Amino acid sequence: MFAALTGLGLSTAAGLNAYIPLMVVGLLANFSDAVRLPHEYAWLSNGWVLGIIAVLLVAEFVLDKVPVVDHVNDIIQTAVRPAAGGVVFSATAAAAKLDNSAWMAEHPAVGWVLGIVVALAVHLVKAGARPVVNATTAGVGAPVVSTVEDVSSLGMSLIAIFVPVLVIVALVVFAVVAWRLVRRVRRYRENRRARAAAADPGRAP
Repeated sequence: MFAALTGLGLSTAAGLNAYIPLMVVGLLANFSDAVRLPHEYAWLSNGWVLGIIAVLLVAEFVLDKVPVVDHVNDIIQTAVRPAAGGVVFSATAAAAKLDNSAWMAEHPAVGWVLGIVVALAVHLVKAGARPVVNATTAGVGAPVVSTVEDVSSLGMSLIAIFVPVLVIVALVVFAVVAWRLVRRVRRYRENRRARAAAADPGRAP
């Protein structure tokens, strides 16, 4: 149960920033007993791997705060974030085997699939909302929103590992925020189409 909540929380965090939960899991597995990785995921705590993740994290941190560039980055991250979600969910859920979870041992692919789906869903909401934020704030909102996303990713990662029961609350909050963002994006696109139709009546359906 707790392993699944941890996986859900980490894959949600990966949907916001692929590298933060990977870094958190790798560092804690390397320097503490808070995370115990099965041998097939031991590479996550390797020093070289953590170094590469750190470089990618810095690049993501900078690029995601630059208007227009952040949109290009989101396109690239459409593959990276779900993959990271699958890794962190599967790695932490696989750790449940250490707690004698027969079900997880018999269904090893479940963690990957759930992690990918959750991270992809979060990523799509993030990527869909960012152009609207940039357009409505003349790009000023990009670094602010990006920073909030990074902090949320870090916070969700730590909650998922240390207080997994709170992941349920965090996911409910995220679902509400995501629902409001989706509504705002739809309203913005509808208004833009209406303005374009008013400006050029000949193109109106």
